[in-house]
Amino acid sequence: MLESGVTLDFGQLVMDAEIARMIKFAVGGIPVNDETLAVEDIAQVGARSGDFLSLDATYKHMREQSMPKLMDRRVREDWAATGATSLYDRAVVEARRILESHRPDQLPDDVQAEMTEIVAQAERDLGVGRDAG
Repeated sequence: MLESGVTLDFGQLVMDAEIARMIKFAVGGIPVNDETLAVEDIAQVGARSGDFLSLDATYKHMREQSMPKLMDRRVREDWAATGATSLYDRAVVEARRILESHRPDQLPDDVQAEMTEIVAQAERDLGVGRDAG
């Protein structure tokens, strides 16, 4: 961590969130059965000689995979033709979009008051803050 965790990189934070979503998807479980393994299709097409992308089963199940927002899964030529941006570059753009447009919901007054009191009590206990004197 840079400077013992004092420095924050919003692009890195957005990338970390993307990776966490993908991990959460995988941890949720991946069904393993004859249909999802495409046992019959593999036997029919062959392990090294065929095209699985054009099969109905591939099309049927392709949206069941994790669908990251920032990871670019296009072929290299398509990626290069649209600017060849890195994951980090796309994450920085997304971080800026979030910072410019996100408007968080206000905390309810009672929650806000309780949090303020918790901070004030911690400051009193530690002898810091406005009332430390």
